[in-house]
Amino acid sequence: MRIHKYWKASVLCVAMITFLGNLQSEAVAADGMRGADQMISRQRPPQISARLLAQANQDNTSVQISLSKQRAYLLVNGEIAIDTPISSGKSVGMTPTGKFKVTEKDADHRSNIYGNFVDSQGRVVRAGVSLKVDSAPSGTHYLGAPMRWFMRFNGAIGMHVGHLPGYPASHGCVRMPGEIAPLFYKNVKYGTSVTVMH
Repeated sequence: MRIHKYWKASVLCVAMITFLGNLQSEAVAADGMRGADQMISRQRPPQISARLLAQANQDNTSVQISLSKQRAYLLVNGEIAIDTPISSGKSVGMTPTGKFKVTEKDADHRSNIYGNFVDSQGRVVRAGVSLKVDSAPSGTHYLGAPMRWFMRFNGAIGMHVGHLPGYPASHGCVRMPGEIAPLFYKNVKYGTSVTVMH
């Protein structure tokens, strides 16, 4: 009788541990998914000062980029006219810190490293390739990824329209929202100061 009681208690304990373990696994999975969603939603949308933006011109603006905050700022005479979310290099150092200047502007720029291999009809045969490591299949050619409103400021690195997942995810460039990049583009020129901070 006593053994039977202990056996029932053991079975109950095992069942309880299994249940709690499964519950914890589901919670971790749910937390993982919620964590990503929360990270994405945590990026505040762009903030624009209409008053300051109306005063902006290519001679009184500068750009600051904060990698830790994943924000970029268009400054007009040192005041923030635009505060926008960004997505910078996915690994430390891919978007180097320092003081730079805009060295190129190209509204319809395409990457010369990352893109797709397409056939003669323009259909994608192989997507997401890097010319550093991938070779074009027979009958295809390389088509660089679009980088609209491109503003180069450090070697191959620049600011442009791109996907913002809510965390650093680029190959080094500073991705911006589609409605914001043209505003930066319009108000910077060759030689505009770009400061990238941690």
